[in-house]
Amino acid sequence: MNANSTGHEVAAYNDTYTIYELKEPATDSSVLVCPERGGIVIGCRLRGRELLYLDRATFLDPEANIRGGIPVLFPICGQLRGGQYEWEGRTYSMRNHGVARTSPWEVVHTRTDGEASLTIALQSNAETLKSFPFEFELHFTYRLKEGKLHLEQSYNNLSDREMPVQAGFHPYFATDDKHLSYASDATRMLDYNDREVKPFEGSVDLNGLPESVALLDPKTPEIVFALDEDRRVKLTYSEAFKVVVLWAVEGKPFVCVEPWTALNEALNDKEGLILVPPGDALEADLAIELV
Repeated sequence: MNANSTGHEVAAYNDTYTIYELKEPATDSSVLVCPERGGIVIGCRLRGRELLYLDRATFLDPEANIRGGIPVLFPICGQLRGGQYEWEGRTYSMRNHGVARTSPWEVVHTRTDGEASLTIALQSNAETLKSFPFEFELHFTYRLKEGKLHLEQSYNNLSDREMPVQAGFHPYFATDDKHLSYASDATRMLDYNDREVKPFEGSVDLNGLPESVALLDPKTPEIVFALDEDRRVKLTYSEAFKVVVLWAVEGKPFVCVEPWTALNEALNDKEGLILVPPGDALEADLAIELV
């Protein structure tokens, strides 16, 4: 365990995988991160209230896609038609949401001076290159400070040509209510259930919808929503995240509120992609807090 006079701590323990716990006793806050399972956050307790849903069985099963926490989406968000895309005249196969969430990340360092933070990294390798033909290095820092979680991201292009990036997060917020109000200045939404663009009027009812809904045009990079009377969540994020995707599963106690840099199928449609120059990096941030 690493602790500091400010009371911040970073502790590691084993729960099938190595878990890193960021602690801030002064605000009764803690965050759980598992680098081995895609660098995922599996718990986020802010000011005494847990925000996230986690299906523990999927977390423990190394072959399962984790249902819960905050999965990291890179270099795509969502699905590809037939699980494939074409780039530079070649066809590649990639699983839903990309390669980062299924890859083990390495711990770079921890910090307890004025905050509790964990920096992890993922480098391209022979396995990722099969699906995504670019050399890259991702650096993420999870910072817990003053009851607020920051997910600071650096997407570094180590290739000799532009690297297409569609990045995002897939937070599963614990709630039984699937008809939530969202404070956002978006005016339109894309309903993937019927592929229709509709007005966004402040709330979305996800009950009975198998597919997601995407808020298309928020001008202010933030969204606020209440999970219940005691948990009003605010997400603040970099302007690179152009859309917010909302999704739920019938009978499961969660709603996903997902900042993405582009809509589903960006690698196939070539729309909304961020092209990172060789030797350069996309820097971004996502912050989660109770308000």
